Amino acid sequence: MNKQSNPHAQETLEQALEDIELDKQLKRIRNTLVVLSGKGGVGKSTTAANLALSIALAGYKVGLLDVDFHGPSIPKLMGFENKPVENDGEKILPLQFGENLKVMSLGLLLQSNDDAVIWRGPMKMGAIKQLLSSTAWGDLDYLIIDSPPGTGDEPLSVVQLLKQPTGAVIVTQPQDISLSDVRRSIAFCRKVNLPVLGLVENMSGFICPHCGESSDIFKSGGGEKLAEDLKVTFLGKIPLDPQIVTASDAGEPFVYFYSKTRTAETFAKIVENVLHITEDKKKENEKPDQADNSTKPSAQSSLRYAVPVAADQLCMHFGHCEKFAVIDYDSDEKKIISSEHKTPPPHEPGILPQWLAEQGINIVLAGGMGNRAKRLFEEKGIRVVTGCPADAPGDLVLQYEAGTLETGDNLCDH
Repeated sequence: MNKQSNPHAQETLEQALEDIELDKQLKRIRNTLVVLSGKGGVGKSTTAANLALSIALAGYKVGLLDVDFHGPSIPKLMGFENKPVENDGEKILPLQFGENLKVMSLGLLLQSNDDAVIWRGPMKMGAIKQLLSSTAWGDLDYLIIDSPPGTGDEPLSVVQLLKQPTGAVIVTQPQDISLSDVRRSIAFCRKVNLPVLGLVENMSGFICPHCGESSDIFKSGGGEKLAEDLKVTFLGKIPLDPQIVTASDAGEPFVYFYSKTRTAETFAKIVENVLHITEDKKKENEKPDQADNSTKPSAQSSLRYAVPVAADQLCMHFGHCEKFAVIDYDSDEKKIISSEHKTPPPHEPGILPQWLAEQGINIVLAGGMGNRAKRLFEEKGIRVVTGCPADAPGDLVLQYEAGTLETGDNLCDH
């Protein structure tokens, strides 16, 4: 009698190999963030795409995975519609946006944008598992996963496959009908032991394209109040800005093409909050029993700013300023806790990013700076805000933290 292969045993072996490959992939990813919403139409995918790109622009290696199989929006938002996806014989090669962002979506693998995906739960979990394990993600600081709205198969599958995700970012609108759905999302996270990193209130006020004034079309502050009631972190508000719609329809990620707008600055604040929470959480997990004796401010509660100064005001000639004001700001107390002037080393290309990184700087407020110099700072994990006026350094920091800092053109007086 001829021995025949056992189909069930073969399937079990393939699943075991997939599990091994998934574990290998996840070990190369430092943080996994799941972007959720209680209902559709709140701007979850737009938030996920701009969150991922903002973190990448800050110098981190980032992956963006779209697991919304029935309405994948990421290819359109990132300008990747109809872009072919290749493989190297072993792995699917994600599409690249800039140096630091890799993007993958089931929508990139469909033959047509009009194709409908009609799958039940087990098939969805299998597809998510393959996108996680069979994509050439490489070493990542952050993997951002855009999950479909609600608490169905996809978010549950993601949590189960990731095993120990870093946390969830929940997106809502300020009106009551959206907020009630958010409560269910947070309840879902707590049931599956998915930490809630925080809540984003999207479409919070309308920015008039003519006068720049804000009007509360969908109300404002509901998300912030809900976060307080449910004892979760409020990450920030994103206004209803027509330029976001224009950019999304054109396949131009908003924070990349409209980086000088006030709305982009609100995205930047949200990203800073996410980075500080996740980095602090990672340090706690890596050194749970060691006291922090560092003299630098806490990553979660404090930020360290650097402002080039001359005569106690911002110096527009960044690269050759004689002093930097180094200012520590306490985000919990909402006040400056220390300020000192430091003398930089002699000016040479590439020296200042390294020196300021050694000082523990998180954010540089500058008048003007070239794109190459900005990239060098971003590679060190330092955010650069250009177009700042020649005001006192402490005033600039307080204005930036309050969201009232008015920036102009990226110009230098040299």
